[in-house]
Amino acid sequence: MDLRIATIAERPAMKSRFVNEEAEPWPAFMNEDPIAWLYFSDVRIAHPEYGLIAYDADAPDQAVARAFCVPFAWDGNPALGELPVDGWDGVIWRSARDRQIGQKPNLVSALEITVPTDLQGTGLSGKMLAAMRDNVKRLGFKDLVAPVRPNRKHLVPDMPIEEYAALVREDGMPRDSWLRVHVRAGGRIVGTCKRAMVIPGTLDEWRSWTGLPFDESGPVVVPGALVPVQCSVEHDYAVYVEPAVWVHHRL
Repeated sequence: MDLRIATIAERPAMKSRFVNEEAEPWPAFMNEDPIAWLYFSDVRIAHPEYGLIAYDADAPDQAVARAFCVPFAWDGNPALGELPVDGWDGVIWRSARDRQIGQKPNLVSALEITVPTDLQGTGLSGKMLAAMRDNVKRLGFKDLVAPVRPNRKHLVPDMPIEEYAALVREDGMPRDSWLRVHVRAGGRIVGTCKRAMVIPGTLDEWRSWTGLPFDESGPVVVPGALVPVQCSVEHDYAVYVEPAVWVHHRL
């Protein structure tokens, strides 16, 4: 593959969705975060310089990977883990608020790096992370942070995120492969957040998103979810509160 990576500003008409929708790696419920709609409905207008799309030079109209991030204003020291307790959702709403009130951003947060299922394991995610780091540095920032969604955490949904983030191999590298990509690229794990993304819904909505019955109150283990979804049959709703691992990249 003759890989090329461009910003959305450079390729505004190019779609970031993959041609093969079945290659999208995210569970269906992950597309239902209401804060996500705030970002993705506005990314091409508000932050086109912060979005990256990868494509094969021989098929220039077809995305093979994407990467998104947002700038926001923040007073804490990211190197010390002084970062938003509301993680992924938090950086999105802060970025939108800052733009509305004219607040100058001083920090950039990654939102996602997505590689289709048929290209995972090819090193493409590391290339997209390197491109994101370079682009954020080009835009004049010294720090990039990421509320990382560990890609193997869903296999141990009952394990606390702090415990999972601390798991390492014999060589001292994180046991989680996506955290390893960040550390190899120069990132450093600086903390966790228990409330990185909140996805509420009625029980019928959760049934449609997951195919599960949601007919008993209490925690429900959902395939692809990092922690159990909390269900209340009496009140006809369920809420997923996803944790994340904060990683800091000094550029």
